[in-house]
Order: sequence, then structure tokens, then C-alpha cells
Amino acid sequence: MVDVKKVKLAKKGNAQAFQELIEQEKVKLYKMAYIYMKNEHDALEVFQETVYKTLVSIKSLKEEKYFSTWVTKILINTAIEFLRKQKKIVPMEKEVLDRNIQPFQTAVVEQIDLLASIKGLEEKYKSVLLLRFYKDYSIKQIAELLDCPEGTVKTNIHRGIILLREKIKEGCVNE
Repeated sequence: MVDVKKVKLAKKGNAQAFQELIEQEKVKLYKMAYIYMKNEHDALEVFQETVYKTLVSIKSLKEEKYFSTWVTKILINTAIEFLRKQKKIVPMEKEVLDRNIQPFQTAVVEQIDLLASIKGLEEKYKSVLLLRFYKDYSIKQIAELLDCPEGTVKTNIHRGIILLREKIKEGCVNE
């Protein structure tokens, strides 16, 4: 839960309050950036750009209690913008995935396969699935965050789950 008092102080220009807010969110933001960028260097670059954009535009935040959601939206938009600029598609080898995922201490093979499958989805499905099941946002929160109707969010979650099931089944058949 975000400390509304700290957000108000940060909006008034208090650097210490802003730093404490970012400190609270940094792990979640980095993980989200990593899932989008697929490597540590780019994830850190997106994270850093997100912090900068947040600092510059914090005065425009209307509802202090939604700071976490607001900064997550900035990160997602920054990651998508970065990917578009780079126009890069990084194929993820299982060895690379295993080596890079260790900082999160995820040892279960099924979780690695699921993460790899999520990374392969289109942005619209990846975003809603990560927000719904990774960040535990409600349909309404996701719709507000992505600025789209709730029905679209539900449809994208449903289609994303179907695509994930197909990818996972293909992986099981191929092995």
C-alpha cells in the first residue's frame, strides 16, 4: 500500500519522499521491466527511464492512492516504446532464461516455461496477463491502467490464457 502522505510530499518536490516511494516499488517495477525486455541491461534502462519520467511528471498525478498503478503504467508504456524504437526481437534460449531468472530465485521448471511462454505473446495479451496474475490487479484496474474497456481486458485475458495453453501443450509435445 502506498503512503499517500509521501506521495503528496513528493508532488511538492520532496526528493526524499520520492526516493522512498521508488524504493518501495523498485522490485516490482524491475521485474515487470525484465519480463518485457528479456535482459538485465535493457530492463535497467527502462526502469531508469521510468523513474525519470515519474519524477518529471509526478505533479500531474491526480489520485495519490494510485501511485503504484500510475508508475506501472509509465513503465509499461516506456517498455513498449523502447521495444518499438529498437525493433528487436530477442529469441530466448532455455539456458539464457535459466541463467537470467536466478535473481528472482525461481527454481520451478513449470514457472520458467510459463514465463517463457508469456514472453512470446503479443503485447496486449502479455500486459493483461502480467497485470492480472503477476500484479494481482482487478479487471477494472487493468482497464483504467491500459485505458481500454473492461470487456476488452476480459477478452484479452481469455484469449491470452488460450494462447498460453496452446504454447505449453506444444512444448510438452515437442519434448
